[in-house]
Parts: sequence; structure tokens; C-alpha cells
Amino acid sequence: MTAPPDTPAIMILGTHSSAGKSLVATALCRILARRGYRVAPFKAQNMSNNAGVTSEGGEMGRAQIVQAEAAGVEPHTDMNPVLLKPEADHRSQVILHGRVHGYIDSKNWFDLKRQLWPEVQAAYRRLAGRFDVIVLEGAGSPAEINLKAGDMVNLRMARFANAPALLVGDIDRGGVFAALAGTMLLLEPEERSLIKGFLINKFRGDVRLLGNAMDVLQEKAFGVPTLGVIPYITDLYIPDEDAVSLDRVANRPVDADGQVIDVVIPYLPHISNFDEFDALVAEPGVRVRFVRRAEEVGQPHAIILPGSKAVIADLVWLRRQGLDEAIRRAHARGAQVAGICGGYQMLGRELEDPLGREGGPGRFPGLGLLPTRTVFGSEKHTHRSLMRLHDGLLVTGYEIHTGETALLDGVSPFGVIVRRGGRAEHAPDGAHASDASVWGTHLHGLFENAPFRHAWLASLGWRRSRQRSA
Repeated sequence: MTAPPDTPAIMILGTHSSAGKSLVATALCRILARRGYRVAPFKAQNMSNNAGVTSEGGEMGRAQIVQAEAAGVEPHTDMNPVLLKPEADHRSQVILHGRVHGYIDSKNWFDLKRQLWPEVQAAYRRLAGRFDVIVLEGAGSPAEINLKAGDMVNLRMARFANAPALLVGDIDRGGVFAALAGTMLLLEPEERSLIKGFLINKFRGDVRLLGNAMDVLQEKAFGVPTLGVIPYITDLYIPDEDAVSLDRVANRPVDADGQVIDVVIPYLPHISNFDEFDALVAEPGVRVRFVRRAEEVGQPHAIILPGSKAVIADLVWLRRQGLDEAIRRAHARGAQVAGICGGYQMLGRELEDPLGREGGPGRFPGLGLLPTRTVFGSEKHTHRSLMRLHDGLLVTGYEIHTGETALLDGVSPFGVIVRRGGRAEHAPDGAHASDASVWGTHLHGLFENAPFRHAWLASLGWRRSRQRSA
């Protein structure tokens, strides 16, 4: 393939996952857009269950969707041509140009990567032909020497795009100078030449405390300068690729002047679209806790079962942990229970997987809190949607699911999808108990709608005087 268009580009790399690559890339997209450039984000390959949907119904990483929004442009799957969605310890679903392409595992990993690389190049060329500048984001670390042979997202992509690279390190985690210098040490000379500067992220306190550390680092790390120090920024909710970031939610202080609304979310092994709860985390007077064990549940005001990339496997895990009984006990004592997408399907009476899409074919009992039955098929629904709730409120969101859920025993739908993409619809979705103590929907992004979020929190006893302006 010929060289890409001569479009200015910059690559943001990290010493490890969650170093701050997505944050820096998002910031650069906004800064360049404000200076009048047509800028687009690009990440050749994401490995994450934190996905969103474009206006055309294509699936892509949430981080690149937010970066496109920061740039003031419509998200497009060319910005994230390959999305790997882990379904098990050794297998991931492959999303290519927004659609399911197949599966990747340890057996076909190298061969499939070779097939995907030309697709990545073509997507970049299309994007570079439409924009003034491209902000690329890497994945993990460029120095993962066991994965270099299949790299198509870090330095191989930077070389193809003729993009100078910045390397971001997280000082809050500790060992940032060793991480930056160690990364450079593990790179080949031609790879090191692409790294033009370091950024130290998440610094707390007075930058003068660093003394001459950056000069020493430059001397030890092949002459690469530190170009900036980014302070630790609280209450900043840029979607993470890695669910490991959820471990930090429990340590966030709660801004409250009275009773705190306690919301529990099971930390499923294959949790998906977890950033949709950031709006709840950001509300004053609300504590969101991600839990793994039954004894952590306690007696919260509400429990939300989140989305999952492996619904049946996560339902089995939920039972193994004793969380199913803990959820039932909390509900019996007055906690409201909600489910989003896969979490909604778990709340039903039965889940059937005739094709073995979620594992081996079979029928599996759900939690039995809603009279519904879900059947998993081969069709995957990916839409941006507008829903009218049972109380008349209109909310926006997106759908990413394979199961078809039927309502039993005359239960009412949670709402009606009235638009998908640019098409008018009339598709009932979700279910809710008559006393509103249990409800669920396939619609992701529900809590990002401030009127719904505030009304729901108020139903739990939250006082609107605490709320921030939406």
C-alpha cells in the first residue's frame, strides 16, 4: 500500500494502561479544534468492552467517541477500525469497521492481525484525507516485547502515519521515572527515534518538588526531554478503556451535606460500558460502589446490574459469589434493583442460548426478579436510540446486544424505542415492576440523561438541592 496522505499527526503512547493516553488525546483534540483545525482522533485497535455506537450504527471504542466529541466532529468507525471485545480469558470478539468480523484467540492471533493491518491502513488513509490533523492513541505500552510482532496500534502505526510520539507516565502510581526510562530501554533504536518527549501525568503538589529529576531522566533516557507535567485532576470523567479504573471509584470522596444515596454495582468479570455510570459518580450526595463479594453489598438504596459481554458466564459468577442472594435480600429490605442490557437480561426468569453464542447451548435460570425470558441469537443490534419511558420522558442512548427479551405475565415495558438512527420506530423495550422496585432496559446511556438521573435519584431519597447544574 502506498504511503498515507501527508497529513500532520501526533501519537500519544503510555508506559502502561491507564497512564493517561485517552485524557491527553482528548485534550489535544479539543485544543486543536479550538484553534480552528479540523481534527480527528484515531486508535487502530481497542481491546475493551467499553463501546459505543455511531450514528450509522457502527460499534467503536467509547474513548474515541468522546475524543471526536471533543474535536467537534461526528464519531466514525474509521477512527477506531478494530475493536476487540473480550468474552473469555483467551477469546475476543472482533469488531471491524463497526461490525462483527469474527473471533480472535491465541491460535489465530498472529494470522488475524496480519489480515487486519491493511484494513487499519485503509481506515487511516480515509480519515487523513478528510481532516487537517490526526491525534493517534496507542494501547498499553509500546515496550510489550512479547506482543511486538503483532503490533498495529503503537509504534508501527506511528511510523505508518509519520507521527512523532509523546510518552505519558503516571506519577501517582509511583515509579514514573523508571517506567519512562525502562520503556525507552526496551525499544529498538529506530523505535526510540519516534519518541520526541515525555509527559508526566497525575502529579500532586508543587512541581518544584521534582527538582532536577527531569534533567536526570533526560540524561538517562537517551536524551528525550520531559515536555510537561500534568496535575492530578479530580472529577474528570474521560471514558477508560480498562475496567481496572473502576477500582479507584471507591476511593473518591462523596460531596454530601446529609444522607448519602448508596448505589451498588456488581463488578462483573466481563463488565461492559461501565463509563455510563460516571454521571452518577459525579453527583454530590451519591456514592457508587463496585462490589465483587456478597458481604460488600450491605443495604444500599439501589443495585444496578450493568452490561456484560458474557451474560451467562457472568450470571454463573454472580451466583458463585453469592451475589444473587445478596441482591434478593437487599431488594426484600427495600433496595431498588435495576438492570442495563445484559444486567436486565439477568433479572429475568430464564435465559436460553440455543446456538451456544454465550458458551455451550442450554437454558439457564435468571435471578427471577422480572417476568422475562431472553433468547440469544446470531443478530447483533447496534443503534443510537431515542426512547419514550413509561412516564412519558424522552431519553437518548444506544443499544448493543444480541439477546431478544420477551415479557411474560403481562408485565409492562420500561419504555418504547421511538427512533433508531434516522428511522422512526415503535419498539417496546425493557420491563418494570408495578411498584417500580425492579426495572431493566437494553438502552445504554440512560443515566447520562440528567432529567431521568435526577428523578431516579429523587425516588431513592436524594434531595435536588444537592444536584449540580446539568
